[in-house]
Amino acid sequence: MSGRVVVIGDALIDELRDDDGVREFVGGAALNVAVGLSRLGVPSSLIAMVGDDAAGEQIRSYLAEYDVELLASPSEHGSSRAVSTRSAGGEPEYVFNDAAQNRRVHYGDAERAALADAAMVVVSCFPFDDAEQTDALLDAVGSASLAIDPNPRAGMLHDRDEFVRGFEKAAAHAQLVKVGEDDSQLLYGAPLEELREKLAGLGVDAVLATYGAGGAAIDAGGLTVSRAVIDLPGRIVDTMGGGDAVLSTTAALVRAGLPEDEASWGYVLDRAMEVAAATCRSEGALLRVPE
Repeated sequence: MSGRVVVIGDALIDELRDDDGVREFVGGAALNVAVGLSRLGVPSSLIAMVGDDAAGEQIRSYLAEYDVELLASPSEHGSSRAVSTRSAGGEPEYVFNDAAQNRRVHYGDAERAALADAAMVVVSCFPFDDAEQTDALLDAVGSASLAIDPNPRAGMLHDRDEFVRGFEKAAAHAQLVKVGEDDSQLLYGAPLEELREKLAGLGVDAVLATYGAGGAAIDAGGLTVSRAVIDLPGRIVDTMGGGDAVLSTTAALVRAGLPEDEASWGYVLDRAMEVAAATCRSEGALLRVPE
């Protein structure tokens, strides 16, 4: 087994529209996590659907720039795109194209070899409302250490009940699951505390709960460890990559095994909060470190 982390999920072009005009960034939650891991010094691979088009070339070039291996699934709809309009508070509102709404991941020999050799597999923004895709994911991942961020997007959600079923089926095999308040409300219409309890009941070893400006908490091994947001110099510019930065940092620190005591989990959360705070002080979702 290598120290490499394999990330499965989405890769797309973020088209940002606000009072300053229109700008494009390479993004997608899974892509952000893979690039974030690489920027933290962790070898990473991304399994995602990428089209053979100009947007796909942008995505490939970006991943190559940050030394992330791409295992691209073919796309009959071209590359995914999200048009995001920023509110005054910096939170994005998304509209997704056909490719993003019909994303699928293929597992060939190269993908299965990478998964078999991975220290950890991280899944983010995956189409859990496609039962066939969920089953294929679990078959391909096998016994690998699994971390999941459901990261549902209203604009890509075809069937909420089916998504919940697929997510819970996968979560039952996961060591680590990250969930936020938005996830809990969109999927369950319930407070995040209730989802934390549900995931623990499914047998998830560690539940990472993020509360935006309210910080984050870990439930693991009978322990609950919480941390507030870190205050760094400068103003918050863009919250788009905050959650992905938390997941990248956590995966980087626990890929060799989950911590077993409060102090060790505290270190993980402290570092995750620092990196998220730095990331939110620049436009776009590229992971930044406070150093």
